[in-house]
Amino acid sequence: MNVLVLTPVKEAAAEAVEYVDRLLTLHHPAAQMSVGLLASDSTDGTFDAFAAELPRLTGSGWRAAHIWHRDFGYRIPDGMDRWHPSIQLERRRVLALSRNHLLFNALTDDIDWVLWLDADVVEYRPDIVGLLTSLGRDIVQPHCVRAWGGPTFDLNAWRDHGRLHLSDMRGEGFMVPLHAVGGTMLLVRADRHRDGLIWPAFPYGVQNPLIRTDPRTIGRAELGEIETEGLGMMAHDMGIECWGLPEVEIRHR
Repeated sequence: MNVLVLTPVKEAAAEAVEYVDRLLTLHHPAAQMSVGLLASDSTDGTFDAFAAELPRLTGSGWRAAHIWHRDFGYRIPDGMDRWHPSIQLERRRVLALSRNHLLFNALTDDIDWVLWLDADVVEYRPDIVGLLTSLGRDIVQPHCVRAWGGPTFDLNAWRDHGRLHLSDMRGEGFMVPLHAVGGTMLLVRADRHRDGLIWPAFPYGVQNPLIRTDPRTIGRAELGEIETEGLGMMAHDMGIECWGLPEVEIRHR
């Protein structure tokens, strides 16, 4: 089955070599693997750095490796941490746009699965693609941590209105239901994207009973979920279940 790895990148030139190194360790047949990246709003040569590394994949038998460029005119204000609550709505809106532009550029008719992968996920098991696809679920994600066995890093994956993350679900079973998902590593059946499942670039699901309603939990006053959490809400509205693997860990920088 053909798997398309998709990665939006921004100010990430330093990640390019190791990102490709890690892809080359994957056990899934190279002839069934392709990759697409979208570089945006960068000043560090991100596009050129990744473009220079992608031929290593096609030279190793990967089906295709492409990178596109699209700027959205957004930069985090100088001196402000990227997690600051005041910028989250706009930052996440732009990230959703970049994911959608990448998806619509890269998804071809012969792709069975899309694996969303952040460039700064620095460790994952070589058989992760085979493991995730073997579960037969439309949407599934492993547990992103910064230290093995530690707390969840990707807090966009949650259940119970944002109160439970994957580290809280250890011991529930190998695979657990999620209401919202993160994008550090997320497998989506390609047909679900073709059916209309995208990354909302606006607060989505205000009428959905699963959304968070406490501004202290969301980190902003506006209700509705955006980007990855918005995709989770949209999936549920489409009748698609989301699943997490609390015991299958990947490590973020």
